[in-house]
Amino acid sequence: MDYSMYVCPKCNRKFKVKGTGKKIKCTKCKDVYLVSKTFSFLHLADLHLGRYLCDMDLIDDQRYILSRIIKMIEDREVDAVVVAGDVYDRAVPSEAAVRLMDDFLNKLVELKVKTFIISGNHDSEERIGYGSALFKSNKIFISSRYEGRLYKQTVTDCYGEVDIYLLPYVKASQVKTFYPDDDITTYEDAVRVILEHANIDKTRRNILVAHQFVVGRTSDPSLAGSESVATHMVGTIEKISCDLFDDFDYVALGHIHSPQRVSRNEIRYAGSPLKYSISEVNNVKSVPLVTMGEKGDTHVDLIPLEPLRDLRHIKGPMLQLLKRESIMSPKDYIYVTLTDEEVQNDAMNIFRQFYPYTLKIDYDNSHTRSIEQSDYDIRIKNKSFDDLVSEFYGMMYGCNISSGEMRVIKEVAKEAGVLNEAG
Repeated sequence: MDYSMYVCPKCNRKFKVKGTGKKIKCTKCKDVYLVSKTFSFLHLADLHLGRYLCDMDLIDDQRYILSRIIKMIEDREVDAVVVAGDVYDRAVPSEAAVRLMDDFLNKLVELKVKTFIISGNHDSEERIGYGSALFKSNKIFISSRYEGRLYKQTVTDCYGEVDIYLLPYVKASQVKTFYPDDDITTYEDAVRVILEHANIDKTRRNILVAHQFVVGRTSDPSLAGSESVATHMVGTIEKISCDLFDDFDYVALGHIHSPQRVSRNEIRYAGSPLKYSISEVNNVKSVPLVTMGEKGDTHVDLIPLEPLRDLRHIKGPMLQLLKRESIMSPKDYIYVTLTDEEVQNDAMNIFRQFYPYTLKIDYDNSHTRSIEQSDYDIRIKNKSFDDLVSEFYGMMYGCNISSGEMRVIKEVAKEAGVLNEAG
């Protein structure tokens, strides 16, 4: 959709205007500005307030990025904000993290912006849900725990009503307690049953906010590297097909830190607002601005996020990297890879004189490459096929593999011709 609906508050004439957030006067009333009446919202997720990057406290960076988001809301006259889980980095957040979230919510209330929040797998359901009844009076709607029904709020714009459904992070066992007669084994089963019992009107404009591992029709989402270990080891039982969400005009997802769509443009991970691990050094962060047109007409703009300090990777000999002409943006977070053949004494302290936010220093030279290959060869050589499979299974599922499962895997490995190679 290239156009937004505006209305004159004086004469009630409607206008179709290209773009959003513009200040335009009514052609009839002349001195009266038009008001946008198309529902629009920012999709946030995975704030992880209180996060550290290596040994660096990111609270100032998080405060800065939230202030930029507030400015974005003001400039673009956004109607609402959704936060798709993992508000905090841990179940018991730091005092600074709680204060920062409180300040952010207060500013949203001052702007008269509706806010919709769900809990993620990192959040405490009790802490996120505390005071939710009071928050509701200030247009802050929170669903921190699934209680047997899908939480719904309805907003209105010039096209009619929009239903917003909030689904906090759920596990299959949790949903099974509410629907014991339904066949619920996997997380996909759980979400399917929740949606089946929600009586969603397919003719209306519907938005879902969720924090789950949702996969596309042909591929899994790309991980950023800063997600939890459990997310990286997710098995088939936790995966949820995007096909479950065909009744929704937009699905605002959290859980994966790389911003991306899932099969269609209207099913999307917002991604984290900042780079939360060195593996994200090349990620580009953004915020989806979603504008709801008529049914079936949803427009998504990705608004770039500029951090207080970027995360960069520099590589080369130490003397070359520290030359005056090589020093750029010294206040950024820096990950250094030295290519010197010899270990440089006190390298971290030296680099921090030029780059005070140096996070990590490693080496890439002939010596490290030979060690890496040797270590890998030793680890594999000294383990049997059974050991390798058992270790992997335990990491994935948190329990020992059964003899029957091991037998099946061995048969498959033999057919594939890899059992002998594995030892």
